[in-house]
Amino acid sequence: MKYNYINPTRILWESAGDKGTIKNSSALLEDRSPQITIVPKNPCVFEHKGSVPSILLDFGKELHGGIQIFCWRASGEKGAKIRVRFGESAMEAMSELGGISNATNNHALRDLEVALVDMSMTPVGQTGFRFVRIDLLEEGAVLELKAIKAVLVCKEKPYQGEFSCNDALLNEIWRTGAYTVHLNMQNYIWDGIKRDRLVWMGDMHPEIMTIAAVFGPDSIVEESLDFVKEDTPLPGWINNMPTYSMWWIITQYDWYQYKGDFDYLKKQKEYLIGLCNQLSEHIDEFGKDSTPEHRFVDWPSSTNPEGVDHGIQALHYLATQRLGELFLVLQEGEYVLKCEEDLRRLKRFETNYRCNKQSAALLVLAGLQNADQVNTEVLSRDGAKGFSTFMGYYILQAKAKAGDIQGALECIREYYGGMLELGATTFWEDFDLAWKENGARIDELTPEGMVDIHATYGGYCYQGYRHSLCHGWAGAVTAWMSEHILGIQFAAPGGKQVLINPQLGDLTWIEGSYPTQYGVIKVRHEKQEDGTIITNILECPTQVELIQH
Repeated sequence: MKYNYINPTRILWESAGDKGTIKNSSALLEDRSPQITIVPKNPCVFEHKGSVPSILLDFGKELHGGIQIFCWRASGEKGAKIRVRFGESAMEAMSELGGISNATNNHALRDLEVALVDMSMTPVGQTGFRFVRIDLLEEGAVLELKAIKAVLVCKEKPYQGEFSCNDALLNEIWRTGAYTVHLNMQNYIWDGIKRDRLVWMGDMHPEIMTIAAVFGPDSIVEESLDFVKEDTPLPGWINNMPTYSMWWIITQYDWYQYKGDFDYLKKQKEYLIGLCNQLSEHIDEFGKDSTPEHRFVDWPSSTNPEGVDHGIQALHYLATQRLGELFLVLQEGEYVLKCEEDLRRLKRFETNYRCNKQSAALLVLAGLQNADQVNTEVLSRDGAKGFSTFMGYYILQAKAKAGDIQGALECIREYYGGMLELGATTFWEDFDLAWKENGARIDELTPEGMVDIHATYGGYCYQGYRHSLCHGWAGAVTAWMSEHILGIQFAAPGGKQVLINPQLGDLTWIEGSYPTQYGVIKVRHEKQEDGTIITNILECPTQVELIQH
């Protein structure tokens, strides 16, 4: 892990008045060395004279880690007690625990009290945050501070993938998705850095696609896949959800396509066989998936039982397809035939693509519905309305399958750009375009008459301030842009053959790179006046055969 000190970029708010005094607060914005010294020099001074002196610091972007407070002097025999509140939004850092806004210490301690002492360098907290509020709690207490710095904790991994085009918004969206996933690359692949610091298998699939597009082969993928497998002896379902066992199969297939590691795949054989048998037992006489609760596609689909059923049908079918292809590689002929039979059984069930965009997209990707028809009738209706951050990647994949690259670009600008408009520096656990109406930015204190979107919105397990504003499953728009706009897709396991097929939509040029286990492929595409695209291969490993569309 890499530990980087980050200085606050601005003081967003501080308490006023003589009774709760803060002097020289601007000193906290200076780039001072992360080491306490004997003699105080130009300190920031907190004095509690009857009311609490408080300050709200903005560190400029979402971070994972905590803060370190460099204190020259803290009055009192036992030091000076402070309260520290971390927030992914400015208003979360100003909140009280509980209440209708649902501020919580769940999964990570983000609201706590600590004592500072003389000549100390005190580390505080480990969570996801951008904002920190500090309150000096005790009457008569005095603090002399040198600095308050954030300590960024993340995997030290260079960005090998790159993306740059003539649309600055799309460039920012690509970088934001990459950064969202990077922060969640901890000891394993997490889903969130404040809440959901857990290894959720379904959520991990879009993250792994982003890791492939940005960071290249990384052992964290195998370690995370193995962790959930070892944590779930059969006949259990990964994360207690049958769909997440399906996602494990799909992810094993996609990671084999990316890395081509037969030895690793071979180690999964027994578990794959066990899951094949288990899934086969959950196809009813009508060909419908009959896996038990908890039946989950994504949270916004949860109130639509028909949408859930058809989405899970698609996932079951897609997982069985992938199983069959993996068994071909493993030379398990008996199970290849079993998968083919299960696919015939599953196809007997008549699916409905009109339930919601999420399930419609999955049905397209499974090959159970026509991409053009579904895109026209469902996916293109009302732009990005009905998107979700988890399923956004799959909706975009289905639109690409229908050849609707321009429509996908417009949805990306509208949906992911909508979060950026509201101050996001990472993508969120969920987002609805309706939240933009009279919604205040998350990097400001909510003005009177506007809506605090962090406190007000969010459902299910992520209501109010419990809502994670850095969720890995939301970052895969980055992978999609590299795959379809930059146009780099693997045509053979391990990246020995790579298809170059740029689809620029309304863009005029794009340049970028995509990592393989042999090195990066770097290309530049330029659209000509007649609409044709000229591609220049700027860099390519000798082991890779490029196939230009």
